[in-house]
Amino acid sequence: MAMLGEMKKGEKALIKSISGADRFVRRRLLDLGIAEGAEVCIKCVLPFGGPVMLESCGQCVGIRRREAFRIEVERV
Repeated sequence: MAMLGEMKKGEKALIKSISGADRFVRRRLLDLGIAEGAEVCIKCVLPFGGPVMLESCGQCVGIRRREAFRIEVERV
């Protein structure tokens, strides 16, 4: 099991758990269709502790890096 924040640009993963993320982040991800079992691809990781940009279902989403380290994934 890995954390979303550990992944590098271009890697793909399946979301295993978003329960560790802040409730507002969880709600936002669920509203965008990103839930357990969804496949995501890391588009870029911005420098200096910036956000992680990920793509799922044809849309790009940016989340804070500290929140990305609370989301469990399984590399594909």
